Amino acid sequence: MSKKLIITIARQYGSGGREIGERIAAALGIPKYDKELITEAASRGDLDPGVIQKADETAANSLLYTLAMGSNVFGTAMSFGYKMPINDKLFLLQSDVIKSYAKEGSCVIIGRCADYVLRDEPNLLRVFIYGDLEHRQQRVLERHKDVKPSQAIDIINKTDKRRASYYNFYTGNKWGKYDNYDIAINSSTLGIEGTAKMLTRIAKIMMEAE
Repeated sequence: MSKKLIITIARQYGSGGREIGERIAAALGIPKYDKELITEAASRGDLDPGVIQKADETAANSLLYTLAMGSNVFGTAMSFGYKMPINDKLFLLQSDVIKSYAKEGSCVIIGRCADYVLRDEPNLLRVFIYGDLEHRQQRVLERHKDVKPSQAIDIINKTDKRRASYYNFYTGNKWGKYDNYDIAINSSTLGIEGTAKMLTRIAKIMMEAE
């Protein structure tokens, strides 16, 4: 019987990380969670979906993350009159959702600082996917037909900067730094399919290990 394995995927914009995660989940026959985490967090916190879309992956200007990150943080913060920014509330709710899905069984979780949220999970494979700038630019241009090459580079840089700021703020670690992950891989080398196949093989080895 295979062991439970949680695979978290952080990725540079345009690297194909989301698609790679989807392919890994399909190959292993396990769930994949991405935008569903926001929807579930909104439901649990009774938040306006329109508001949380704007708050997603944006760090609030507060020091909440320096407090203990346990399940009782929200109640503690509110008890002494602190009005929690929507960004912080969303992050904590998402963290609870991520932990609950991880308890259910093997899965792939894309983004959302999942590698940090699940840092105490014993069976965890933390992946960071990056890519050559020209390959990422091409993927953006293929996805958005109305975007010019120079605009694609700007979108990539701004999106990566936002993701890094969010991750660094809420975790205290550095986004993309190799020792925060078990594997960092350039998807430009093997392509989307090849990268997904390689990571799937690694996952299978971990799931079958004694």
